[in-house]
Amino acid sequence: MLQTLSIIIPVYNEARTIFSVLEKVSDVELIDGIKKEIIVINDGSTDETEQKIKAFISSHQDSIHYISHEKNQGKGRAIQTAIRQITGEYLIIQDGDLEYDPNEYNILLKPVIDGHADVVYGSRFLGGNAHRILFFWHSLGNKFLTFLSNMFTNLNLTDMETCYKLIRSSLIKDIKLVERRFGFEPEITAKLSRLQDIRIYEVGISYYGRQFKEGKKINWRDGIKAIFCIIRYNLFK
Repeated sequence: MLQTLSIIIPVYNEARTIFSVLEKVSDVELIDGIKKEIIVINDGSTDETEQKIKAFISSHQDSIHYISHEKNQGKGRAIQTAIRQITGEYLIIQDGDLEYDPNEYNILLKPVIDGHADVVYGSRFLGGNAHRILFFWHSLGNKFLTFLSNMFTNLNLTDMETCYKLIRSSLIKDIKLVERRFGFEPEITAKLSRLQDIRIYEVGISYYGRQFKEGKKINWRDGIKAIFCIIRYNLFK
């Protein structure tokens, strides 16, 4: 039975939003009395991110495991650092911005609680949840990467690049992850798809996307790298 959900929060220069994100994560109540394990990784931020995190920790009673990288190593590497610390039966990744709503953890947990899923992807392209209208080419790029990934993995995901992936901890701990940056998404999808009898589900979630002037970091270069990662981790096992 699932008792604890480990929530991994990799952060790089998110001083504007991280306090609010931690408040939302702290306030959410999980179904079936599931407990939260919150792990924050400050990936070498150069702004006031660390001060904001420490201010939250000192003003709240929540038990938060705080890890700091001296230098920026990338989202993928931050996640790898956190995975070594988790104790929950499942984990989910929460970005340090406000693009994803922690109140929707329970949507992803339901297929697990019902005994159907080992992995649940939160799709920004499914369902009737709120979605901020932003960039056509970004949306097209995301769908192309998902399509390309599906061709290799033989999955029928609608949103491979989503941040919200809820994964059974025992599975991810047995997978060797190597990508340092945003290549984590196609890498983990390729490696999960090869596991025998893996049960992968997908649910619709909200998406409150940011513009670059609001701090969005992923760009077209990361899209090119994602194509490389899809080919690398599917063809060269």
